[in-house]
Amino acid sequence: MGSSRRGGAACKQSVASSLPLSEFPNLSLDPARMPRHVAIVMDGNGRWARQRGLVRCEGHRRGKDSVRAVVEAARELGIPYLTLFVFSSENWQRPITEVRFLMQLFHRYLMTETKRLMKRDIRVVALGDAGRLPQTVRCALEKTIEMTAANRSMTVALALSYGGRQDIVAAAKRIARAVAQGRITPDQVDEQLISRELATSGLPDPDLLIRTSGEQRISNFLLFQLAYTELYFTDTLWPDFRERDFLGALAAYQLRERRFGTVLNGSHDRLRAAN
Repeated sequence: MGSSRRGGAACKQSVASSLPLSEFPNLSLDPARMPRHVAIVMDGNGRWARQRGLVRCEGHRRGKDSVRAVVEAARELGIPYLTLFVFSSENWQRPITEVRFLMQLFHRYLMTETKRLMKRDIRVVALGDAGRLPQTVRCALEKTIEMTAANRSMTVALALSYGGRQDIVAAAKRIARAVAQGRITPDQVDEQLISRELATSGLPDPDLLIRTSGEQRISNFLLFQLAYTELYFTDTLWPDFRERDFLGALAAYQLRERRFGTVLNGSHDRLRAAN
């Protein structure tokens, strides 16, 4: 996280003050090993509603509370970047009544949460094809982005009308045009250039991806960016996902060794001893 010892102590004190660590007697989160960027596929709203005999929209409505809980928890823990997969490119194929409700819900979230985001010094950015959003949602999103642009404590990226393949295709087209216009040569195309052309330009790649509801797939989300991301899957449905679930995901993340294709010295020594 790049925090100093002083910053780590502050983080530990903040966690102890209001997050439910008492429910995890054996949990010890190391502030120095927090993920810098957490991405979440918020899945299971429809199943949550169906299990309770409710319409799908009620699951989406309840899921908004989970968004607030996780954003607040990440801010309190000092995690600088949080990306939420809010609405995919494929979600436009859902029934029109559900899509309309979701758009109204997004609009309400932006209208009601902006003051909270400002108070918490949280910046909002958007990923995806905003042109497909209804004008009211697009205007509210643009206003929230503009109002929070100077905030620096945390960045929340909202993936709206987003698809990983579409993101890569759009980046490839921009690079192809630059080559055709002679602004760059084919040999200059590398991972860094592609990364700069993606919707997530300026954001670090996620360290941790959380997907709720028991599904174990990426679902066209941040395909290029997730190359070395730790994946965490939980059976918890998104409307039930709260601070305790988020802490559990972070604890699992801190138990993993991130090798990025290499062998850590400690791992090498253990393998040698075992043989």
